[in-house]
Amino acid sequence: MDMVENIDTPALVVDLDKMDNNIRVMSENARQAGITLRPHIKTHKSVTIALKQLLAGADGITVAKLGEAEVMHQNGIHDIFIAYPIIGAEKLTRLKKLAERADIKVSLDSVEVAGGISTVAASIGKKIKVYIEVDTGLGRVGKKYGEETLCLVEEIAKLPNIEIYGLMTHAGHAYAAKSQEEMIEITRQEGQYLVETKTSIKSELGIEIPCISVGSSPTSYIGAHVEGVTEMRPGTYVFNDAKLLDLGLVTEENCALLIYATVVSRPAENRAIIDAGSKTLTSDKRIFADGYGLIKGKNGLTVSWLSEEHGVINLPEGIDLKIGDVIEIIPNHVCPTVNLADELIGIRNGEIEEVIAVTARGKNK
Repeated sequence: MDMVENIDTPALVVDLDKMDNNIRVMSENARQAGITLRPHIKTHKSVTIALKQLLAGADGITVAKLGEAEVMHQNGIHDIFIAYPIIGAEKLTRLKKLAERADIKVSLDSVEVAGGISTVAASIGKKIKVYIEVDTGLGRVGKKYGEETLCLVEEIAKLPNIEIYGLMTHAGHAYAAKSQEEMIEITRQEGQYLVETKTSIKSELGIEIPCISVGSSPTSYIGAHVEGVTEMRPGTYVFNDAKLLDLGLVTEENCALLIYATVVSRPAENRAIIDAGSKTLTSDKRIFADGYGLIKGKNGLTVSWLSEEHGVINLPEGIDLKIGDVIEIIPNHVCPTVNLADELIGIRNGEIEEVIAVTARGKNK
């Protein structure tokens, strides 16, 4: 086995013990809450890790795009929820091929998208389960909770070969919470708005919707225990990142993925250059702090700014980095960081145990 010290940088390195523990803890959290765990694989985009999540108790997986679903199905995963509106002849043709062979569920927030799904379902002679996406405050996809969603459900229910299986939301605005109290309130609202909407749909339309699905790792720690929620779809938890650190939900010891980078230049006393730029770290910022990645073990030191292949670290007094030093960086947002890499280096007990392919990297269609 190659020792960790011989890893060529920049590299994404996963502590397998920490990752396995993160997977176990979230599965146990779902089990104790009595709800389904359907993790979002957009964080790791890896068949290897998705299978680990399923083995630990996940009931299926969530993907963002058809391309991710195709890769997962080709590698033996059959219960797949595509949490993204599917529109256009090319994508509907691909959906048909998948739905013929796998248990595919899809999300939507319009009659137009539902019409295409209905046509696909009719062509293969079976119903396709759909989740209606609901806006609970993020202001992205979905009709507003309550009356707007009820009206949409009423129209979609008229279409043949569609089973309205769930109401879903993604409370991504929890990442912008200015305190844990605000995040907890967003989390409670996320679940409550869906449950109240489900109740209205049942009483006014007579339609029973069995699944109430919430998303995002920040809200999963609390939202699983909101009465009436039946499913959660966290993704980031498998690795964790600096954004979850900022929210106080995890510690550095819970962060399973680190970016190893080498100091390649010291052009000034107060400046060090590393071999990881925006093509490794991404340009995502942290929530409550500056910088493009938290440098582990350096008292809050961050990567100050980026160009494509260079990371610049402005050094305060008392912290020195030498050319050739390898540093460990906790990424701000781990999901796009992984999507920039072909592989993850899995280590255990200081040695490389496996190289994990980012199987669905770049599958954005």
